[in-house]
Amino acid sequence: MYSNFKEQAIEYVKQAVQEDNAGNYSKAFPLYMNALEYFRTHLKYEKNPKIREAITQKFNEYLRRAEEIKTVLDEGGPGPNSNGDAAFATRPKTKPKDGEDGDDREKDKLRAGLNSAIVREKPNVKWNDVAGLESAKQALQEAVILPVKFPQFFTGKRRPWRAFLLYGPPGTGKSYLAKAVATEADSTFFSFKYAWLPPKGAIFCIAVAVHVSCPYLVSKWMGESEKLVSNLFQMARESAPSIIFVDEIDSLCGQRGEGNESEASRRIKTELLVQMQGVGNNDQKVLVLAATNTPYALDQAIRRRFDKRIYIPLPEIKARQHMFKVHLGDTPHNLTESDFESLGRKTQGFSGSDIAVCVKDVLFEPVRKTQDAMFFINNPDNMWVPCGPKQPGAVQISMQELAAKGLAEKLLPPPIMKTDFDKVLARQRPTVSKADLDVHERFTKEFGEEG
Repeated sequence: MYSNFKEQAIEYVKQAVQEDNAGNYSKAFPLYMNALEYFRTHLKYEKNPKIREAITQKFNEYLRRAEEIKTVLDEGGPGPNSNGDAAFATRPKTKPKDGEDGDDREKDKLRAGLNSAIVREKPNVKWNDVAGLESAKQALQEAVILPVKFPQFFTGKRRPWRAFLLYGPPGTGKSYLAKAVATEADSTFFSFKYAWLPPKGAIFCIAVAVHVSCPYLVSKWMGESEKLVSNLFQMARESAPSIIFVDEIDSLCGQRGEGNESEASRRIKTELLVQMQGVGNNDQKVLVLAATNTPYALDQAIRRRFDKRIYIPLPEIKARQHMFKVHLGDTPHNLTESDFESLGRKTQGFSGSDIAVCVKDVLFEPVRKTQDAMFFINNPDNMWVPCGPKQPGAVQISMQELAAKGLAEKLLPPPIMKTDFDKVLARQRPTVSKADLDVHERFTKEFGEEG
């Protein structure tokens, strides 16, 4: 499957080079960026060291070219020389002139980009929307809510938690918890997602809100990525009380000494260690909240910086029942409490994400029934609802025929039924394997605590 990522990357590269050679730099840049993203994903799964080395080399070349084009687009100067093959142009970089003005401009530019990481609109996820995870919610409230609302609680040696690591299988609600924190906290919330770190250079991905698609912030000069980290923490301290949420922290803070670790990666990791060491000193009201699916991949020094490491496991039966209700929301249905209990029992081993996908599929079942129906009935509200052929008042007509008669707005899908869930669950399987669970449970015994 991962070979598709490489093929997609190559396709984007072809388009990028074509636009680059034609001088269409504004079109070439996003194509290069898309190619780099697919190459990064392929590297995540590629096991062959020779293939990894070859892809990494190409990755660096395309990254260098993307940075050159970005420089031109920012400065509005003449286009870089492609020399017939845009992918391998290597125009030397020149830094801004020495002096405070240049440094200040660069700092302002970094801060302008980081400013987009502040979540200004609350995600509207309440604590009660998070099913289960009582221990994790209590710990987060102690760190986020109580210090702001009840500062008198934290006197003497009593200090709020300052760094949380949420870990567990994919889809268990780590980012959802972060959304609840952003909603409930009376603090500035920085959502920071380091999507990928190339072996040379620095490209940051910063989310405007938790778990949304990210615009790219490209570091203009090699070696300036650690300045983004430093400025992020400085802005958080200036905006205190504040929270920095680092999603997929393993992408940023893998084990030191790995074969594919670059100098840029080491510098950024060191800067993060320094900044996290400073968090909490002099009563600085900055909380670092991080999430990962692969806790063993974290550097040991980074792991030790988190005073709370909480396992977010698969949801238990009561939590699964609650999730079905939350995801159904106010959609019309005729499920009883016993039906929800049955769904909870049937979905042992399902993650919160699995349940969300299941419900999303179920929500379309009434639409599918309406599309396939050959009989409809006109209900007391003058709405046409699909029905069986023997139901009193049934009219043999299709959805398309009703629409052709100008009654499209009068069509109403039936309410969701328990059988709709049975149909979807018959073809859906949980996405978290026992091996995945074993890894996280082993980590919990060594370094963590139950959520």
